Amino acid sequence: MSLHRVACLVIPPQSTFELACAAEVFGVSRPGLPSRYAFEVCAETPGAVATLAGYDMTLGHGMEALERADTVLIPGWQDRAGTPSRAVIEAILRAHRRGARIVGFCSAAFLLAETGLLDGRRATTHWRMADALAARRPAVEVDPDVLYIDHGDVATSAGTAAGIDLCLHLVRRDHGAAYAAQIARHMVLPPHREGGQLQYATPPLADRAPDSLSPVLDWALERLHEPLTVDDLAAHATLSPRTLARRFAEQLGTSPGHWLLQQRVAAARALLEETDLPVETIAARTGLSSAANLRRRFHAHVHTTPAAYRRAFRRPDAAVPSPSAEAPVG
Repeated sequence: MSLHRVACLVIPPQSTFELACAAEVFGVSRPGLPSRYAFEVCAETPGAVATLAGYDMTLGHGMEALERADTVLIPGWQDRAGTPSRAVIEAILRAHRRGARIVGFCSAAFLLAETGLLDGRRATTHWRMADALAARRPAVEVDPDVLYIDHGDVATSAGTAAGIDLCLHLVRRDHGAAYAAQIARHMVLPPHREGGQLQYATPPLADRAPDSLSPVLDWALERLHEPLTVDDLAAHATLSPRTLARRFAEQLGTSPGHWLLQQRVAAARALLEETDLPVETIAARTGLSSAANLRRRFHAHVHTTPAAYRRAFRRPDAAVPSPSAEAPVG
């Protein structure tokens, strides 16, 4: 398998964290995990590049790196009120025309808007900047709530750490959920965060810390094979269904039912990649009740069929687990 080439275009002053998000996902070799990406960092002018952290980086590659990239990633753009150089705009558009995927973290949505690639499309950025982006480029449909938006050829993320969410999403798209989950596990992160960024926009009330949902989430994840309902989650949390729904909205930005369905589909994806189990068995193991229901839910969330997904992402060493390893389905 040839490596997917990711080129990060940094524009001074560069946010060190946003660049590190991309480097951690695409540029780090991990024990026991095959490398699927080649990663390099470039600038319009090679040499010393200033960062927001008060030190300079020395880069040896110029924008010729974009000409060989499968993904061009811009990890933020600080001069949002300014105008990017014509050379940068043309390099991004040339890469896009030949089929490279263009990705912008956070404030880089302003730069991508200047290229025209976001006109007539949804895009996101940090929630604090959403109104400014909408005012600067009315042709862009700015969504201030989501963590990321991926159109296939162009993708944008919300603020700062949402760049990791977008990177892991792209890895899932490129190489499947199990491979992405392994990277997330090495990074000690959830493979997929639920909800949107506005759950982080309003600070919690100073006089009341929110009760964590972690215990009920962990409990539910251990019982996906059971016919769990929202009422079951509420009963385990000793909350009313209405209060549970409010807690989910506050902490995860989604509903209990939608969260539970997302976890079932994610578990089905992993089993399709890692085992040869029949679809009927996977449906039972993940609480989706029947092969027909699994196919319907899977297509709604992943936009393909379980069979097509398995053909694309099945691991070569996939096997049917022994009966003793199977989880109960009652």
